[in-house]
Amino acid sequence: MAPVKPPSLRTVIVASAAGTAFEWYDFFVFGTLSPTIAKNFFSALDATAGLLAALALFGAGFFFRPIGALIFGRIGDRTGRKGAFLVTVTLMGGATFAIGLLPTYAQVGPIAPILLILMRIIQGTALGGEYGGAAIYVAEHAGPGRRGFATAWVQSSAAFGLVGALGVILLARTLLGEAQFTDAGWLGGWRLPFLVSAALLAISIWMRLKLTESPTFAAMKAGGGEARAPYAEAFGQWKNLKLVLIALVAVMSAQGAAWYTLFFYAEQVFLERFLKLAPLTGTQLLIAITVASAPFYVFFGWLSDKVGRKWVIWGGMTLALVAFFPGFRALTHLANPALEAAQAKTPVVVIADPARCSLQFDIVGKAKFTTACDLAKTALSNAGVSYDNRAAPVGSSAQVRIGDTVVESHDATGLTSVAQKAVAEDVRVRLMKALAAAGYPAKADPARVNFWGLFSVLMIFVVACTALFGPIASTLVELFPTRIRYTAMSLPYHIGTGWVGGFVPVTAFAIVTATGNIYSGLWYPVIFTGISVLTLPFLLPETRGRSIDS
Repeated sequence: MAPVKPPSLRTVIVASAAGTAFEWYDFFVFGTLSPTIAKNFFSALDATAGLLAALALFGAGFFFRPIGALIFGRIGDRTGRKGAFLVTVTLMGGATFAIGLLPTYAQVGPIAPILLILMRIIQGTALGGEYGGAAIYVAEHAGPGRRGFATAWVQSSAAFGLVGALGVILLARTLLGEAQFTDAGWLGGWRLPFLVSAALLAISIWMRLKLTESPTFAAMKAGGGEARAPYAEAFGQWKNLKLVLIALVAVMSAQGAAWYTLFFYAEQVFLERFLKLAPLTGTQLLIAITVASAPFYVFFGWLSDKVGRKWVIWGGMTLALVAFFPGFRALTHLANPALEAAQAKTPVVVIADPARCSLQFDIVGKAKFTTACDLAKTALSNAGVSYDNRAAPVGSSAQVRIGDTVVESHDATGLTSVAQKAVAEDVRVRLMKALAAAGYPAKADPARVNFWGLFSVLMIFVVACTALFGPIASTLVELFPTRIRYTAMSLPYHIGTGWVGGFVPVTAFAIVTATGNIYSGLWYPVIFTGISVLTLPFLLPETRGRSIDS
C-alpha cells in the first residue's frame, strides 16, 4: 500500500484557518446578537438586567474555554492533534446550530435560558480545544523561518469569522427588517445566522478529514515519546509550570484585555450603549476595522520571523495601553459631540446613601438591582451620561441633579417583577426628560457622526492588537516542548482570552455604573495590559528560531 502523501503547507494553513474561522463565526454570532438574545431569552428581566445577563452568558462561554483546553489538550498530547481539533469543530458547530432551534422565553419560559446556557457551555468548551490544536498543527508543519507567517493565518481567521458573522447578521437584518429579525417566535430572523452554521460545519469537517497527523507528533509517537500524564508534566513540574505562568502573565493577560476591548466592548457597549451610535453604523464600523485587520495579523507574524517575536508583541500591547483613554475620549467626540458638549456644560450628580448603591456586576445574570440609587445609575449609564457621586445621609433616597434640576429616584426593592419594571421605567422616563431639557441627546445625530474619524481611531487599536496577537501562536508553540505542547499552551491562552477577555464587557459596564464615568471601565483592560507590558521584557524569552521537535 502506497504511503499517504502529506498535505502541502498551504493546504494545512487553509484547512486549519478555515475551521478556526468557522468556530469564531459561531462564537461571534452570539456576542454580536447579545441585545437580541437578552430580549428573547431574558424577557422576564428589565432591559438593563437582561443585557447584563446576556453579556454574562457571553462571558460564561469564555469561562469554560480553559476547561476545554484541558480536556482537548490532553487528547491532543496523547492521541494526536488532528483528532482533537476535528472533534472541537463538530461540537462547536452542533451547539451553534442548536441555538437557532431553541424556543424563547415567551414560548417555554425559564427552560429557554437553561437550554441556552447549556449550548454556551458546549461552545466554550469546544473553542477551548480548537485554537491550540490549529496553531500547533500549522506550526509543526512549517519551517523554523516561516512559523510566524504560517500561524498568523490562524490568528487572522478570527477576523474572517467575525466578518462572516457580522455579514450574515447585517444581511438578515436588512432583508427582514428589525421587527422581524428580533421577533421571539419561530420565524425570528435572529435564528438564521445560527442555522447557517450547518453548511459551514459540513465544509470544515470535510476539509479537516483530508488532513494527516502532524509530522512532529507522528515522529514523537513513533518513538514512544508521547506524554502519558500531560497534566502532571505540564503543571506538576516547575520548569514547565513556569512557562505556563510566563505565557499567562507576560502575554495573554494583555491579549485578552486589549483584543476584546476593541472587538466587543468598544462597539457593542461603548459606542452603541453609551454613545448611542446607531446599531447599523456600529456594525458597519466593526466590519470595516475587522476586514482591515486581517492582513495586519499576517504582516506582524511575518515581521516576527524577521526581527523576533518578543518586541513585536510588546510594541503592540504598549501601543494599546497608551491609546486606551485618549482613544476612547476621541471616539466620544467623533460619535456624539452633542453628548460631549452637554457633559461639559451641565454635569450630572447622583446623591445617594452609599450603602444603598450596588456594584452592578452579575456573572450569572440573576441579581436584581432595585434600590433608588441603582435605578438612577442604571438609567444614566444606559444613556451614556457620566455623573459624579455624592454621599447622602444614611437612609435617604437617591436623587439626580442635572444642573439646577433635581430628579427624585424611587426604591423598587421587595416589589413584584412587574412593579419593579414599572418603577424603573418611571425613573428612566423622568431622567430622560430632564436630560433632554439640559441638552443631552437621546441618540447620536447621524449628520454629526464622523464615520471615518471613528474608523481612524479604531485602526490605532487594530494595529496594536494585531501586532500583539499576530505572533502569539508561533511564540506559544515555540515556548513549550512537544510532549505537552497542546495542554500547556492552550491553558494560558484560554485563561487570558476566556477569563480576562471574555469578561471585559460585563466587568467594564459594572465599573462604569459604580463610578459614574463612562471611561472608567477602561481601567479593567488598562490594568491587565499594564501587567504584561511591565513583565514581558523580563520574563518572556525570545523564541524565534527555536527547534520545536523536542
